[in-house]
Amino acid sequence: MAKNKQKTRKSAVKRFKVSARGKLTHRAKGFRHLKAKKNKKWLRRLKKTVNVKGSYKRKILKMLGRK
Repeated sequence: MAKNKQKTRKSAVKRFKVSARGKLTHRAKGFRHLKAKKNKKWLRRLKKTVNVKGSYKRKILKMLGRK
């Protein structure tokens, strides 16, 4: 009898990226709109990618079909 395969969550694939060394990155929230009232220093910081850590990382890797 065939076992069920884990399906990849497509929403997670669009938002997260796994590096060659296994680091999990994503874009920072709050950068898409209403930029005029946000501080320029704040906006520069939002341009950078953010690393995911801890148990949250394990959950996302599972969503991506990784172990």
